[in-house]
Amino acid sequence: MSQSAISLRGLEKTYSNGKRALDGVSLEIPRGSMFGLLGPNGAGKSTMINILAGLVNKTGGQASVWGFDIDEHPRNAKASIGIVPQELVFDAFFTPFETLEIHAGLFGVPPRQRRTMELLRAVHLEDKAHVYSRTLSGGMKRRLLVAKALVHNPPVLVLDEPTAGVDIELRQQLWNYVRELNAGGTTVVLTTHYLEEAEELCDRIAIVNNGQIVANDLTSTLMATAQEKILRVTVDRELTEVPPGFAATLAGPRTLSISYDKRHSQVGAILTALADAGLGIVDVSTQEPDLEDVFLSFTRRDAVDA
Repeated sequence: MSQSAISLRGLEKTYSNGKRALDGVSLEIPRGSMFGLLGPNGAGKSTMINILAGLVNKTGGQASVWGFDIDEHPRNAKASIGIVPQELVFDAFFTPFETLEIHAGLFGVPPRQRRTMELLRAVHLEDKAHVYSRTLSGGMKRRLLVAKALVHNPPVLVLDEPTAGVDIELRQQLWNYVRELNAGGTTVVLTTHYLEEAEELCDRIAIVNNGQIVANDLTSTLMATAQEKILRVTVDRELTEVPPGFAATLAGPRTLSISYDKRHSQVGAILTALADAGLGIVDVSTQEPDLEDVFLSFTRRDAVDA
């Protein structure tokens, strides 16, 4: 049995209109990891997830979940994964309790083994267990989908844009619960447009663009690939223009924002050059690159290569 939670090998998907959504994607997601799957809209992330869920048929390649090939062992593969979709999909006239009970029944979970109230309690919906789902707020509906994905206790949980439209407090509650699941051994795969979430939560990240994996590494390693830093320097007098010879902008009357490549430039040399230009240094701070910088560098590079 594969030691990967999810294994994709040469996965391809071409739709009937000729659009090539996945172009030979190969990816191994380690068991027990908190894995980020990032990419711009239309990159192929949702197609990949829908293939794993059995909602879209692949054109070529192989895919397995928890060691079960989705073609050879579809029932086992589907039982090994829980997916929280972007869309709010459930019957508005069922209560949250009924929704989870029915979904557990569809997965063949015996009544005595169902964890309906436990899951509702975990996602802070215990007090809404017996009201119509249509009366729930957007954030509550999103949390109900998380509980729904967990009724069969899958070892792999995929969260496709789970915090879209969720306020900050509820987002924090959701992530605390997801962290608990991951600490308990559940492999979590996250797609999100909130890059700070992926940077904070994920130990490994893959970036998808134009149906291909353009980056796949530890989050810390990817962060190290962003070479451009920002140096903010406050000087001893007001400036009306940027001193000649500096790739800088005026961030304030006395503050310069200087971009530099940390591979080729040193802060000391920049400060020396400013002093040589007759400027006194009052304060200095640096801004490290974040995941957004990494993301943009890889997607732009991929666009140039294409």
